[in-house]
Amino acid sequence: MQRKLLDILACPIDKNYPLELMEFNLRDETIVDGVLLCAKCKRFYPIIDEIPVMLPDGLRNRKEDLEFLNRWRSRLPKSVVEEGKPWNLRDDFLTQGKLKTTSSDS
Repeated sequence: MQRKLLDILACPIDKNYPLELMEFNLRDETIVDGVLLCAKCKRFYPIIDEIPVMLPDGLRNRKEDLEFLNRWRSRLPKSVVEEGKPWNLRDDFLTQGKLKTTSSDS
């Protein structure tokens, strides 16, 4: 993704502008991996292989988003990792814990 895209990108949920950019992996002036953050609704939008994934919640891939959070957790703000929307690692951990407890009770 080119930085100049920030001039036109807004959150698809609440139309907040501008979004905050965090760059993790660059190639020349191109952002290969990073994240766009919406301060208003607390959603994160991964940048994967130069492409910002800015889909509404219902069209996002939960597994891919959680893998992204796990991969970059040391570079992401704690608030995104633990409280980000549409999902986060804290809620995923709690959900998985409940599922494990439920399945072991059977």
